[in-house]
Parts: sequence; structure tokens; C-alpha cells
Amino acid sequence: MIEAPTKHVINRIRSSYSQFSEKEKLIADYILENRDEIVHSTINQVADDLMVADATVFRFCKRLGFKGYQAMKIALASEIVNPIKDIHETISETDTDFEITEKVFQANIRALESSRDVQNPESLSKAMDSLVEAERVFFFGSGGSNILALDAQHKFIRTGMEAHAYADTHLQLMSASQLRETDVAVVISHTGSNKDLLDIVEVAKQSGAKTIAITNFAKSPLTKLVDLCLYTVAQETEFRSEALASRIAGLSLIDSLFVIYSMKNKEKTQEATQKMRGAISRKRV
Repeated sequence: MIEAPTKHVINRIRSSYSQFSEKEKLIADYILENRDEIVHSTINQVADDLMVADATVFRFCKRLGFKGYQAMKIALASEIVNPIKDIHETISETDTDFEITEKVFQANIRALESSRDVQNPESLSKAMDSLVEAERVFFFGSGGSNILALDAQHKFIRTGMEAHAYADTHLQLMSASQLRETDVAVVISHTGSNKDLLDIVEVAKQSGAKTIAITNFAKSPLTKLVDLCLYTVAQETEFRSEALASRIAGLSLIDSLFVIYSMKNKEKTQEATQKMRGAISRKRV
């Protein structure tokens, strides 16, 4: 298998093109010529267009160094740069305050659109099934990702679900060790390579809990450990880390899980929300 960096799909295809078989070249040409459409297409659609088997497309993605088509598509989505949008997103020291603001908003909008397009319906359904069946959910994150974990806890408490999130890494490990088979651990990590979070996943799995990752990198140590992955996509610019834009996408993904869960547990959520509104009303004058 060719070892590939997460974001170098196009360059990897071009540099390895001569090594491909005729069918692989057919798929490679299709990706190079339809890269913008690929991120909106399923593996079945690509296979049908090329009149090859789904397995042939899957093996090609594995040859590029990815776990499968979905992982390749996510990496490709984060690599593609629309020239017009790129002009607007490249922040310059000579930009006015308003121009910088406009470009930051554009980067966030693009991260949301790209992250929406790479969502796998099957993965979302499996994640939701795990959450619906769970007695408790624990959200884990480090640094900026911990803010997302705390936000997720704040949302899911409103559903009546027992939800937890801790900022301290020792408390995170301690709580992971107390997970049960009926619990779900949601681990949020932009890079998927934070050692503290990888340790938490290992401890959570030893406890028998189901593990779900929210990450920007399809090929990372985290994706190899967890039971299920949900992805965000964001692009880096000179003055703006991709982690900033992916945070907005991560929040939106968590919002989506919260809304779906609430709809599937409508009565429970409504009852919990009414109780909380009553309790919070004491804080108002």
C-alpha cells in the first residue's frame, strides 16, 4: 500500500500514476477530472459512472493509503481549493478590518459546507443508534476541543440524558475508567493524534463503552482506535489555523446529533427542558 499524507490525494495520484493498472488509471483520471463532484458522490455512483465494481474503487482508495472511499473523499474535500474562494480567504496584512472579517466568515462557511458534504449517512445513523441506546454519554476533548466537549454536554443535558464532560485530563481518565458497556464516549480531536485523548479511548474501550470520534483527519491514530468516526473538513490559511474553522463545523455536527437525538426522544426531551427552564428561571430577576 502506498503511504499517503491525509491531504495529498491529488499529488499522490499524479506521482504514482505510472504504477497504476489500467482500471486504477481509469479511476485516477475520473478523480482528477471530477474532483469537485467526487466529494458529493457515493462509491456506488463513481463505480456506476466508470462501469466497474464498488470493490475496485475501494481497493484503489486503499492503494492510496486510506481506509476506504469515505476516508479518501474527506481528505480530498479538505485539499480542494476553489481559486475564487481562495482569493477571498487569503488574509493579507494590508487587509482592512472589514476585509479580514469577511474572509474569516467565508472560511467558516466553507468549512461548514465541506463538512456537510462529507457526512456519511450510515455513520451518522450508527452514531445516533449508539446514543439512543446509551444510558450515559461522556464527551472528551483537549484544549480547543474541550470547549466543544463542554458545549456538547450542555446540549445533551437538555435531553434528559446523563451527560458528562471534564476539562482536567486526570478526571477525564478517571471517568473513562468508570464507563460501562451501556455508555458512549465521544472523543473530539481536530488532529486525532493527541496522546491524552488516545489514552482515554483505550481506557474507555477496556471499560466496554462504545467510542465515537469527531475529527478532521481521516488517517490518524484516533480513527484506528474508535468504533466509529464522524468528520469535519477545514482548510488552513496563513493567519488562520484550520482548527479554528473546524471548531465551527464540529459545533454544527454536535448540534445535528443533539437535534436528531431530541426528535427521537421527544417526550423525554420536552420533560427535561421544562424542568430545566423552571430551575433556570430562579436565576432571573
